[in-house]
Amino acid sequence: MNEIRVVDVIDSSRFNRLHATVLGWCLCLILFDGYDLVVFGSVIGQLKEEWGASTVLLGMIGSLTLVGSLIGSLIGGITADKIGRKKVLVGAVFLFSIFTLWTGLTDSIFVFALVRFLAGIGLGCLPPLLVTLTSEYSPKRIRNLMVGIMFSGYSIGGIAVAISGIWVIPHLGWQWMFFIGAIPFLLLPLMVRTMPESIYSLIKMQKAEEAKQLLHRLNPNYIPREDDHLIVEQEEGAPVSQLFKEGRSTPTFLFWTTCFMSLLLVYGLSTWLPQMMIKSGYALTSSLLFLLSLNIGAIIGSVTGGYLADRIGSKKVLVILYSVGGICLVLLGFNPGVWVLYLLTAFAGAASIGAQNLNNAFISSFYPSYMRSTGLGSALSVGRIGAIIGPSLGGYLLSGKFPASMSFLIFAIPAMLAAVTVASIPLNRSSLIKITEKRVV
Repeated sequence: MNEIRVVDVIDSSRFNRLHATVLGWCLCLILFDGYDLVVFGSVIGQLKEEWGASTVLLGMIGSLTLVGSLIGSLIGGITADKIGRKKVLVGAVFLFSIFTLWTGLTDSIFVFALVRFLAGIGLGCLPPLLVTLTSEYSPKRIRNLMVGIMFSGYSIGGIAVAISGIWVIPHLGWQWMFFIGAIPFLLLPLMVRTMPESIYSLIKMQKAEEAKQLLHRLNPNYIPREDDHLIVEQEEGAPVSQLFKEGRSTPTFLFWTTCFMSLLLVYGLSTWLPQMMIKSGYALTSSLLFLLSLNIGAIIGSVTGGYLADRIGSKKVLVILYSVGGICLVLLGFNPGVWVLYLLTAFAGAASIGAQNLNNAFISSFYPSYMRSTGLGSALSVGRIGAIIGPSLGGYLLSGKFPASMSFLIFAIPAMLAAVTVASIPLNRSSLIKITEKRVV
């Protein structure tokens, strides 16, 4: 009998076609999640004009979408740990695609709000599953880099909104922005056929032979044998309760707090940045270019941050990013020259969306593999509360009662608080967690 540690086979693998397939699918799906992250903010002006909706009401609709994401984030990770990550991903893509398409077909603000909520449930399932799957299929030496590249899809989606919105909104109407967001529905058959299931899910579902073949494709040095027994980390008790055992309580609380602050910042800025710049005196086209700068900065922050995290540690990189982001947001409130504004906005993107992407990888790598979906899913669920507050807060700040500079100053606060909470997270997980194992045939 040969005992094979699954994590050792994956960690020692070299990047190949199967790694690229998983990374490509996760990048594609998170791209459309990122697209949806900012598409609502790009059409707020048109919705105000067409339906006469107030800024505060539109902020509440943006938050309602994130209530759906909160539900999806919570149930997606927990369900995936039970029935398999690929099945939940396919269901989530179907759900958000259908309701995103419906969003572009509605002519009622109330139906608009309802279908945005339902689409949010599907979208909320994606981030914890995609970061877990990417992390699971990544060689150890480039894990943070691969997760950083995958999460750059968020910002590519935001860039797609900014670029397409400049032409699509004036010529085709705001509805087409949502039709574009429903494209993943067309990709579902190919996804079902080519995207692999989680190896850990296969083992849990007693599909050891299929898991062995995937391990061989990941690492050709591993030759499957009939008497191989695959060893994975042991699960004890309810998944969520595991997050508070064996010294994990304090780190879990700090991760949750960081996600709350970070997602408040991400969704607040992504929803309201165009309107904040319009209130500062810029036209729609210029305001969408600031959205472009925000997401270009986020890509640079995700990829560069992932590269640095593999060398100096995620904690140091995150503290720097959140701190720099807070400073840049304060400076944005002083409305310096336009090119300085673009630069500061790019830094804010690196320190908001980019930092959150790296934070997701940090959380995923902290927990044992069998609870990564639950650990990240629960953190993002708490974070979604901050995400819900962000759009409503932005709508209130832009309702006419405050100057535009106040909005930037307020959003700088969660960035600085996130820097403090990350700095307080214990560095050495191995000193806190005793990892046990079980043998699975």
